[in-house]
Amino acid sequence: MLDAPIARFDNLKVEFETKGGTVQAVKGISFDVHAGETVAVVGESGSGKSVSSLSLMRLVEFGGGTIAGGQVLFDRGSGLQDLAKADLRTMQGVRGAEIGMIFQEPMTSLNPVFTIGRQLTEGLRVHMGMDKGAARARAVELLRLVRIPEPERRMDQYPHELSGGMRQRVVIAMALACEPKLLIADEPTTALDVTIQAEILALMNRLKKETGTALIFITHDMAVVAQMADRVVVMCKGEKVEEGPVTEIFANPQHPYTKTLLAAVPRLGDMAGKAAPEPLRKMGEADSGPLPQIHASDEVLLDVKNLTTRFAVKGGFFRRTVAQVHALEDVSFQIKKGQTLSLVGESGSGKSTCGRSILRLVDPTHGSVHLDGQDILALDAEGMRQARRDMQMVFQDPFASLNPQMKLADQVAEPLRNFNIGTAAEQRAKVTALFDRVELPRSYMERFPHELSGGQRQRIAIARALALNPKLVIADEAVSALDVSVQAQVLNLMLELQAELGISMLFISHDMAVVERVSHQVAVMYLGRIVEMGSRQAVFENPQHVYTKTLLKAVPVADPTQRKVEDDFKSKPIPSPIHPMDYDPGPVEYAEAEPGHFVMLGDHVR
Repeated sequence: MLDAPIARFDNLKVEFETKGGTVQAVKGISFDVHAGETVAVVGESGSGKSVSSLSLMRLVEFGGGTIAGGQVLFDRGSGLQDLAKADLRTMQGVRGAEIGMIFQEPMTSLNPVFTIGRQLTEGLRVHMGMDKGAARARAVELLRLVRIPEPERRMDQYPHELSGGMRQRVVIAMALACEPKLLIADEPTTALDVTIQAEILALMNRLKKETGTALIFITHDMAVVAQMADRVVVMCKGEKVEEGPVTEIFANPQHPYTKTLLAAVPRLGDMAGKAAPEPLRKMGEADSGPLPQIHASDEVLLDVKNLTTRFAVKGGFFRRTVAQVHALEDVSFQIKKGQTLSLVGESGSGKSTCGRSILRLVDPTHGSVHLDGQDILALDAEGMRQARRDMQMVFQDPFASLNPQMKLADQVAEPLRNFNIGTAAEQRAKVTALFDRVELPRSYMERFPHELSGGQRQRIAIARALALNPKLVIADEAVSALDVSVQAQVLNLMLELQAELGISMLFISHDMAVVERVSHQVAVMYLGRIVEMGSRQAVFENPQHVYTKTLLKAVPVADPTQRKVEDDFKSKPIPSPIHPMDYDPGPVEYAEAEPGHFVMLGDHVR
């Protein structure tokens, strides 16, 4: 028999007032969370997963929500207390100290005007009564715990100076700072690559065992659920449709929605023996023979040679350049028309910098980029503006890449207006068609970004990128914020467009199962360099580099009976990419393991 619960949701109802009337986001859900237990709350984007947890911390009110009925109970040491009736002072004592929260979008949960150190030490000083020195020492220890290289230097940096994965690790460190009784993790590993994800999950498991911390784990990643959860609560359209132990839910799902959710999970190894990408089967679709494979042409669209991007590190009284961050070092590859090249690697390995350098959102130090024979690095401002019609990017953080003050229809139409494509009526028709393609209701066209869930916002970003029918789409973690069923739809949409329009894609991702599904070619990056590159079959079925093997080993399996052992992920700290001004890394040299399969020669190869 389990002890009394640490938290209880009792017939919770949450409503939002909108122009169209009252929206019931949560319709009377009930479940318990016990000390030392992990409860995974899973479901579609917009099913009410995050709203339920925000209600426990009473943060839902800051987003325009109201707890319309039921109770949210929490044990503060003297039995269960209804936090729905607690005053503001009580809630200030609960938030951070007793209930920690890891938010989904790190850029919106970090303050852009304060340093990482200031934000990490704030909770320690308020809740734990630490002095400045002790709080700073604890903050550095926390950053080291979540495997951030050079934690002392990161303390004085601002959020915009870190990669998406690094920012997410800072948010996790902040949530763990005061060792709360209950940790609410809202999609905590979506922005993390698989090796860091494996370590963070192991860290949370260890914390749970050592301190008895309870964990509410909100996620769409069923493989993570299989690795982490003790019990699973499945939500759909604001209601709980199924609840049970993780082994039972995976082995014997009862509700049709749970069955379709599990069927939509891309699994590593599904593409073994297949030469080209193919769409995922739609949810509930019967096995009706082989799916169409997407083959690329032999004509080169993008040719990148010796691309190097370095960032200056300023220091001293006069803010002179004292060192350089070697973000991208001697990177070369080609993408053919209708082909997808996937870049995989750890957070901070240079994947996003590579995409931004190709689009000249950051200026490369040297190298060459040719798109359809045109030298991108030689273009002036107007030439670059015109070239961007052919190159579009889907960014990692949808909230940061959308304008909070513009209606969604206007944001999707903006590229068409910028280039004066079509009349107002034609633009409206195009926007409506794009909403249909990314499977968002047309009623959402008049909404604003804050009225959508994270997954729905990402679909808007994808629709906007597709508005100009570009030749090249650079998708930077474009599906990491999407739940599995929507992820399947969006990946199929991208593959359909690729087959119809011959779009080429640079697909930047840490999700190895998704990469295996969509890629023709795969390049593995580590510390700004490509360490292994070849066809998807070669890299996944015959990995040569030690780092590629580590990545594949860290992928969670959607089976609770095959849980990873924590000791598997005691990996070495990541070396610093910062070097003195006179440092010369030398050229990258490769060995050809098999025709078209290249492996970097050097220290990291076994």
